[in-house]
Amino acid sequence: MSELTNDATQKLAVNLPLTSEQEKLVKQILAFTKKHINGDTPAIFTVYGDAGTGKSVVLAHLFNKIQLAARTEKDSPLYQTKNYFLVNHPEILKVYKEIAGKQANLYKKDFTRPTSLINGLDKKQTKVDVVVIDEAHLLLSHRDAYNNFTYDNQLVEIIKRAKVIILVFDQYQVMRTKTYWSTEQLEEITHQYPHEDYHLTHQFRMNASSELINWFNTFTDESKVIPFPQNARNGYDFRVFDDAEKMRQEIVKRNQEVGLARILSTTGYPSILDGKKHYIKEGKFKMPWDQYNYTVKPWAEIPETINEVGSFYTCQGFDLNYTGIILSPPFYQVPDTNQIQIDTSKFTDTEAFKRRTDLFDDKELEQVKMRLFMNQINVLFKRGIYGTYLYAHDPLLRKTLYEYYQKLIKD
Repeated sequence: MSELTNDATQKLAVNLPLTSEQEKLVKQILAFTKKHINGDTPAIFTVYGDAGTGKSVVLAHLFNKIQLAARTEKDSPLYQTKNYFLVNHPEILKVYKEIAGKQANLYKKDFTRPTSLINGLDKKQTKVDVVVIDEAHLLLSHRDAYNNFTYDNQLVEIIKRAKVIILVFDQYQVMRTKTYWSTEQLEEITHQYPHEDYHLTHQFRMNASSELINWFNTFTDESKVIPFPQNARNGYDFRVFDDAEKMRQEIVKRNQEVGLARILSTTGYPSILDGKKHYIKEGKFKMPWDQYNYTVKPWAEIPETINEVGSFYTCQGFDLNYTGIILSPPFYQVPDTNQIQIDTSKFTDTEAFKRRTDLFDDKELEQVKMRLFMNQINVLFKRGIYGTYLYAHDPLLRKTLYEYYQKLIKD
């Protein structure tokens, strides 16, 4: 691990080599952009892919090429075009702005949040040429006065104000009702216009076997806990703990060895306040939730956050070397079955699961809540490059996971 890089800006650096598939995709999107930049109607290119399939790397390289053409290539149809890169995630936006500060043809002002661009264009009564959207599954699909978004759908409003829209989307990274999307809902919008779709499938982030990744997917997609694959630990540090404090101690050791090792969890812990912090408590384990990050550094790169529990709010879109994941109180195993159930009454993150009367009734909302919650844990499952550690709050689920793990390491 001597060549290990923990700087998020290095992992998205535009001078890093791409795979042949990624390089081909960048060329394909560039050709699409040039073809439609002077068209009569907006055109949309959508890249689909699960967490860790290299979507953001493709976009970083692509936008650098677009801005290079816009600012230096007089014979390009993109010359002097006005283009923006959007992401609705403050931690990821920090990374892109830092990258922009190191590149001659990328300016920090090129990178912004969707609402800022929409409202800014409205004030100037103007439009733009190309908009690149990372993490499009985080776009608001409902008005949100708290964030100064007064329209009904951010993607619809962006399309009204741009000629070419390039976005990446993962339906399994939809986390909150106010950003609720399905692939069908997305394509109802994008397929009204000239469009191309592309699916990335190769997993770049995790060094885990495809069988272990499939185990994570079975847990979240089918709500089942099954025995671990025999190769779960082949080249990957996968462990299960029956003591959250022991897991924390191991994560601290990994952090001292290579950095970027963090404890993560999902909602479901009642407020145990000590001072101004909201704590998670599991036996001897007691740590506060992640705090709002006012610095320019991403949460995981701040050394002190080894003493916090991260959530999808702070780690979505980022690599971690090792993760210690706590399966929180809403998860429980149904006795005498391998089924996982979710007790939505134990959700403590009410902001993520607000009602959407425009999309679903109360019964459907319960199903949506469970799907979003499984999406949240799936995102946490897909963070660890070199290792993933698990601990479950529910005694039966904890016992089942630990027994499967003991069998794994004995075989």
